[in-house]
Order: sequence, then C-alpha cells, then structure tokens
Amino acid sequence: MHYYSVIIPVYNRPQEVEELLKSLSSQPVKNFEVIIVEDGSTLSSEQVVDAYKDVLTLSYYTKPNTGPGESRNYGAARSKGDYLVVFDSDCIIPAHYFEEVEKELNVHPCDAFGGPDAAHDSFSNMQKAVNYAMTSFFTTGGIRGGEKHLETFHPRSFNMGIKREVYEALGGFSAMRYGEDIDFSIRIFEHGYTVRLFPHAFVFHKRRTNLRKFFRQVYHSGTARIELYKKHPSSLRVVHFLPALFVLGTLFLTGCSFWCLYSLTPVLLYAILTGVDATVKNKHVGIGWLAVGASFVQLFGYGTGFLTAVIRKIIF
Repeated sequence: MHYYSVIIPVYNRPQEVEELLKSLSSQPVKNFEVIIVEDGSTLSSEQVVDAYKDVLTLSYYTKPNTGPGESRNYGAARSKGDYLVVFDSDCIIPAHYFEEVEKELNVHPCDAFGGPDAAHDSFSNMQKAVNYAMTSFFTTGGIRGGEKHLETFHPRSFNMGIKREVYEALGGFSAMRYGEDIDFSIRIFEHGYTVRLFPHAFVFHKRRTNLRKFFRQVYHSGTARIELYKKHPSSLRVVHFLPALFVLGTLFLTGCSFWCLYSLTPVLLYAILTGVDATVKNKHVGIGWLAVGASFVQLFGYGTGFLTAVIRKIIF
C-alpha cells in the first residue's frame, strides 16, 4: 500500500481540527501520517492535537502567519509519505476515504488526484445550501460535486493528493493568498503530469456558516481567477466569465423591470430551477429555498470579484 502524508494548515480553528482528527482516527486503514501546521493562530489547536497522538501518527508545528500555501509547503518539507494529501481544516473525512484512494491508484496510477466535496447529515441547513451552491451544475458547472463539468478538473486544496516527487519538482504551492491550489493544479497540467478525479473519494466540507462570509469567500475566488490568468494566460476559459455575465444580465433585467416587470422572468425561472433542484437533491424544502439565496450569492460574489479584478488589474 502507498503511504500518505496528510497536511492540514490551520488558522484559529481548534474546534474544526478536533472534528477532522476524530474522522481521521476512524479510518480502518492506518497507512498515513497527519501533519498539523498552525499558521500564526491566536487560538491554539495544541491541546486538541495532543488528545489524538495516541491514535494517530501525528505531528504538530507552529509558525508565523504566511497563508495556506506556504503552510502546506512547511508541512510537506517535514513529511515522509509517497503521496501528500491536502485537506482544509473545515473538512470531515469519511471512513472509506483512503480505501477509495488506494483502490483508484492501484487500478489507474496518476501523479495527482482530487475528489469532490459533499454535505454531512449533521450540517446545518445553511451549510447544506452553501454546499449546493458550490457543487451544483447550475452554479459551478458541477465540477466541485464530481459530476460532468464545464472545464478540465483541477484538484482543490480541500481534497487534493500529489505524488511526492511531483510536489518537489514543482516547488509546491505558491505564495498566493487565494487561488494557490488552482495555480498548483495548472502547473501540474502544464508540466505534463497525469491528474484524475476520484469521484468516490469525497470529503464532507463544512464551508461558511452564513451568506456574508460565503460572499467574501467567493468574491476572493473571483479576483483570484484574474491573478491566475495573469500567471497562466491559457487557463482562462469561457466558463469563468459566466458568473460575471450573470451579474451584468441580472442588473440589466432588474433595470428593465422598471418599465416592464416581465423582464425579471429569466431571473425568476433560474431561482425556481435552482430551488426545485436543491429541494429534490436534499429532500428538504427549507434547504431548497436557502439554496436559491446561496446560489445568487455564489454567482454575484464570484462575478463581482471577477469584474473588479478585470477593471483594476487588466483595464487599469
């Protein structure tokens, strides 16, 4: 079996670290080590980590705050696995995760891989609605949900695995604060390494707990896409413009509604479509209605971030 080094950067989230370590301790296979990197936190996770040192092969490091990418590099330099597996601290790992990864690698080996994220039954209705907004075909093309998607699959930092020699050859993650995982994935493709989606190696991703925090998150993702374009011009695809076009189209139709109320029909149809789809998938009407709001926040947050970055970093 392969040996894995699980690397988790943390910033002020001891409660999430406890849930993550608890889920890792329930894995039936134990062919992995866990490396926690405290990235300049003021809320320490040390006591939480100490409680799991008897059940996990676990290392804990603290360092000044430099962001998630450089913190992952810090942990990678102190790891010894054949593959480096990166999770976000707000993830919960299903018990079958490493079994699924091992199964996939034994059938079709690859240099890097990633998996989708999902909502756990214990998550709040808002967390499930946000999860829908980030994984639905109607918002992100389904790429985060492991479905058929609108662009080439690029592993993300909430669930990403990289062969050690590939990680070292590429120099690890960049110092970008946002989009550093996509930057790394692009470099993996640019150098001709093989990348695969493992659809059954998913994680439960808690995400943000309210729409204000969610908007801020996706806004930064939108601005990061232009930063990525400046570093990797060929990485920009038509699909990346869609949220910005959604924003401009919705604002235009809203303006037209002052003269003709029927102008809002396309917006209303989209809201109904996402609401029904989210209700069916979650089997809960309340989550369906929350998902409508979360979907609009996802598209407006990413779209306005994208447009702002275009104006600031390309036009001017």
